[in-house]
Amino acid sequence: MSMSKVSTTLVWSGSKSRAEALLAGISADDPHTFSADIREVDDRWELRIIVVGKSLRNVRSTVDDLLACLGAIESTLNAIKRE
Repeated sequence: MSMSKVSTTLVWSGSKSRAEALLAGISADDPHTFSADIREVDDRWELRIIVVGKSLRNVRSTVDDLLACLGAIESTLNAIKRE
């Protein structure tokens, strides 16, 4: 009997430097709950985050945490850029 898994992929696209900053910001946040990489796709950069869990609830919780963290990082980067 095999256990099923649930997975989802989050994709953010933009500049390489911003993708690197976002990845650095989430890397310390439970790195065992997701994998992430940055790649160039058609002259733009993508941060791809793959979340795998045992249940929808588990994956949703991780995605919610990641989105909150990414949102906070992006807000900070936007504020710094305006200064």
